[in-house]
Amino acid sequence: MKLLLATTNRGKISELKSILGQQQIELIGLDAADSTEAIETGATFVENALLKAQHYHQRTGLPTIADDSGLEVFALDGRPGVASARYAGPDASDADRIRKLLGELNQVSDGQRAARFVCAAALVWDGGEQVFEDEARGVILRAPRGAGGFGYDPVFLYEPLGKTFAELSESEKAEISHRGRAFRRLVAWLKVARVLDSEKSGDRIKFPTGESSASSRRGDV
Repeated sequence: MKLLLATTNRGKISELKSILGQQQIELIGLDAADSTEAIETGATFVENALLKAQHYHQRTGLPTIADDSGLEVFALDGRPGVASARYAGPDASDADRIRKLLGELNQVSDGQRAARFVCAAALVWDGGEQVFEDEARGVILRAPRGAGGFGYDPVFLYEPLGKTFAELSESEKAEISHRGRAFRRLVAWLKVARVLDSEKSGDRIKFPTGESSASSRRGDV
């Protein structure tokens, strides 16, 4: 069974492969030349995730997963939100986006800098579609910390660990990140719903004994 993750980001593909485990699924990504930017016309993360998953499912015929994520700062009425990647302009760097964000928060007190990373992960297949959302809550610092991660990670402090997302190890981030949580919810549902099972015995997703006793079915769930 082939499953498409609509991204060119190899890190996302590796992360989802790890969450899927040893099931008989060949997870593939997009070609390096592909871009989802023109498809992201929705007003919410859910809309954008569905638009991307629907587009590539129609284009390839494969069951397709797509995610959309971004940063919401409560003191900024949820900005940058779905515009997180374009917040400082189409050609801006991560440093440019962080600089703009910190500039807008310059007069905001430390106690009012709460924010959350949000992710919507959508699955579209022949019989229907499902979307799973999750989040990671934190605080926006006044200056970047850490050399890892990307985007707004260096200024997003995850208070339970006392680290920014840029200071987390890969395993730590995969465990607590908004995307990791959304992907795990999707995979947990997939193991029970079994919507990708076909009638051909050689084309079934197989899970370890005991993980799911649900019968195979297709269609909206």
